[in-house]
Amino acid sequence: MASTSHDVAAAGTEHLQVAANGMAAYRAPSLSQPHKARQAIRDAYEGKIAPLIGFFFAFPTVLTARVIAQIHADWVFIDWEHSSCGVETMTDVVHAIQYVSEGRTIPFVRLPNHDHGNIAFALDAGASLIVPQVDTVEQARHIVTATKFGVAHRGTRSAPPCRWLPGSNADMTLDSSRSLWENLNDQAALVIQAESERGVRNLDAILSAVGDDIDAVFLGVLDLRISMGLDGLWGSEPEFLDVVRLYEETLHKHNKPTAGPCLDGNWRRGANKTMTVVTGDFVALLSQRAVLSGARENLPASNKAETWGSTDV
Repeated sequence: MASTSHDVAAAGTEHLQVAANGMAAYRAPSLSQPHKARQAIRDAYEGKIAPLIGFFFAFPTVLTARVIAQIHADWVFIDWEHSSCGVETMTDVVHAIQYVSEGRTIPFVRLPNHDHGNIAFALDAGASLIVPQVDTVEQARHIVTATKFGVAHRGTRSAPPCRWLPGSNADMTLDSSRSLWENLNDQAALVIQAESERGVRNLDAILSAVGDDIDAVFLGVLDLRISMGLDGLWGSEPEFLDVVRLYEETLHKHNKPTAGPCLDGNWRRGANKTMTVVTGDFVALLSQRAVLSGARENLPASNKAETWGSTDV
């Protein structure tokens, strides 16, 4: 796809344009670059805009991405971790969401692991990141350095020489007083997932060490419960609720946004979350079970002898 340039909102005024433009208020000069997603999350956390409402994309394909890009979600959770798509499909899905939504929807890619190369692939595609299973300071430090350009920024990310070509729209910068690479360091968001009791208990140390470069922490409740030997997506067990409470208290201590799922219509569970996913492609597919069941119950049985020529149309 050709890169397209666009007038972008002046720094600090993005939130004033959200009502009219959605997340396009935070788009970069080129749709091949990541949104100013770090700023969008911070604005939502500070109450300048509403919480960011997301769509969970469990089965990423390009054709489906083109449809999802038109439903006006604030962001899309592209699950690369648990899908069979490769690097090329992931990249094309990100581009489809960016271009078809005209920047109104921010693509976030959940990585399959902490691999340095996969972090670069998703960022090079123009996505923001969700990184699973972050349990230790060492893991978090590795992830943060892989997202940044330049030793001065503690970065180990390699610049893609043919992604943002000099003189093209794609290398336009938000702040002309800084290099392209410094601009890009501040655009894409990094969301880590706490998905085990160990990860939650280490959050204080993680955010103390590298919290400035982490934009939100997504509580992965399913893996958390599995790690604790508990069934189901949620529960009222005291030990589980204690860990959830610790997660919330730790993020409050570090002035950091919370994120997580709210897929069952229990809106209170989504309260105080800066980012949440409220539906997804798998949710829509599962809802068709009720349609099929209703058809079995309500469609009249076929009896040619009695109904031929008398169908009510």
